[in-house]
This record gives sequence, C-alpha cells and structure tokens, in this order.
Amino acid sequence: MTRQILLLPGDGIGPEVVVQARRVLEKVDAQHKLGFIFSEALIGGAAIKEDGAAYPAGTQSRAREADAILLGAVGGPQWDGLPAAERPERGLLAIRSDLDLFCNLRPAILFPELAQASSLRPELVAGLDILIVRELTGGIYFGEPRGINTRQDGVREGVNTDRYDENEIRRIGRLAFEAAMKRNGRLCSVDKANVLEVTMLWREVLESLRPEFPAVELSHLYVDNAAMQLVRAPKQFDVMVTGNLFGDILSDIAAMLTGSIGMLPSASLNAESRGLYEPVHGSAPDIAGKNVANPLATILSAAMMCRYSLGLSPVADRIERAVASVIAQGWRTPDIAADGVAADGVKIVGTLEMGDAVVAALDSE
Repeated sequence: MTRQILLLPGDGIGPEVVVQARRVLEKVDAQHKLGFIFSEALIGGAAIKEDGAAYPAGTQSRAREADAILLGAVGGPQWDGLPAAERPERGLLAIRSDLDLFCNLRPAILFPELAQASSLRPELVAGLDILIVRELTGGIYFGEPRGINTRQDGVREGVNTDRYDENEIRRIGRLAFEAAMKRNGRLCSVDKANVLEVTMLWREVLESLRPEFPAVELSHLYVDNAAMQLVRAPKQFDVMVTGNLFGDILSDIAAMLTGSIGMLPSASLNAESRGLYEPVHGSAPDIAGKNVANPLATILSAAMMCRYSLGLSPVADRIERAVASVIAQGWRTPDIAADGVAADGVKIVGTLEMGDAVVAALDSE
C-alpha cells in the first residue's frame, strides 16, 4: 500500500519548516514501512512567480490526487501591491474551496515546560488543551456579493457578505459534537446571534443537533465574550465551534495562550477525511533563510496528517511523543525560549537542529 503525500512548501519560512517535517515523515516511513510517496508543487507567492497564479492548474491536479497535503506558509510583502484576488493568500482559499476542506481543526495545547512562555500566568494556562473547530469554506470569506464599488454619489464602499445555509452549519456542527464526544464532552458554540441573522440560524441549527448527542454539554457564547473568556479563564473550554471569521480570530487568540504560534498545528478536512495540514503561523519573511524558524508546528501538523487522513494514529502518537521529548530535554528555538535566551537546561537551536532533535528522539524511542 502506498500513500501519496503532496508537499506545498510555499513562501517565506515555509520551505524551511516543511523540509524538517518531511525528514520526520521519512524517518517513521523507514521505521514502519508506510509506503509514503512524496511530491512537491507550488502555491502562493512561489506559484505566482513561476506560473502567474497562486493555485495553478498543475498544483490543483496534484492536490486532487493526493491522499494528504502538507503546506508551509504563503504570502510576503513583495506581493502586497497585487489586487486582492491575485495575492498569494488566494491560493490558500482556492485549495480549501477546491477540495471542499470545510472543517478546520486547531488544537491549542500547552506543553508544561513552556508555561512560562505564555503571556498569561502559568496557573491560568498550565494543562491547557482546547480544540477549536472552524468552518472553513463558507461565511464572509467566500460570500457573494463582495468587492470594492463606487456608488452613484462617487463614494467608494467595500462589501463582504456573511452567508451560511443550514446544511453547511449542520455538517460542521455534527463534526464538532463528535469531537467533543471523543474528548471531555463539552462543546461551546460561538456566534453573534444578538445582532447577526446568519448566526441566529447558526445557533438554531446547533441546538437542533443536541438530541443526537445527549452525552455532550452544549453551550453558547457571543464572540466578544468568548474572546474575553479565552484570556480570562481558558481552561473552561474543551471544544469550541464557530464560523470562518470568528474561528480565524479566536484560534489565533488561543494560539498565543500557548506561548508561541510556532507550536500549533492545524488540519483542514473534507467529508472523506482527506486533508490539508499546515502550521498556523505565517510565512515570517523577516526570518526566512536564517535557520531560526520553529519547525515543531509543521511537524505536529504532519502528526495530525497521519492521524486524520492516513489512518496511522500510532505513528501520530510517536511523532507527538518525540516533540514532547525534545521540549522536555530543553531544546528551544528562539520563539519558545524565555526572553529568547538560554537558561539552565535550555538549549537554543535553529530550525535544522530542532529537526535533528525530533528525528533523534524517534530513533531512541
């Protein structure tokens, strides 16, 4: 049996972190004879430079054939002057839409050794383990009409449309309930149902699913209160589910609770569990090529890929244990070192050296 894995390194630090994740996947493939077959394609700014489009036809064809996709990052200041529809980020939106990757899973887990790196007091975040389930192919990022128009009075206005139908809400809601059943049985749905009709429907549909999952405790929060609660008492949450825009914002808030956005993976899945896996950080062009980027979020994304799309949960567990081991041993990239400096038992290393450490941990397990 073979498993086709498409690598989309992308822009900025993307190629640096993806190559370290590939090394980890090659190690477990060699250890367990998993039949991984790797290929690479372009997306984002790199694709614009080479092919004139952020999601070119060649990448689209390979993405549709792959069993799973690992992506680095897209974007950079050199493309900021392009029209919105032609920027690198449109490639990411396009592949999500093309493959119907409607379900985004973003865990926010705080390793005990990194509690001091969080901006909150350690006692508030120690043991943090939240899963945010974000609807990814609908809502305001895709709704029509959209654009910048000039009215009859000569004034320009920007228009975006927040739109969900009940089927879109129901399918993401059901997955969120199922995720809560596998965890601690608590699901918080986030909306703005006091003012937005689209989220009034969202709340109504989530409530309609409640009888199917009697073991899950369903609650609702307005998005402004949810943001406040994430920084006031984050450990009250187990699974959170919300729409595209709110999920984008809340998952980044949750990321910072863990001390560094460089530690957090994500998965974007379709109904067949085929998925796109990527770290939640951006392309960080200011540090690209300097061997300082943290590859652990990408390595953990590869672990999620093994678990959700490739049916290899034991392998995912091994990769996650290897990451936990190197953190426990004191290996740190600058973003997760307290004040960016070495201390007793802490070794500050670069991207390549962190990859070496994870591969070594897999060898020694």
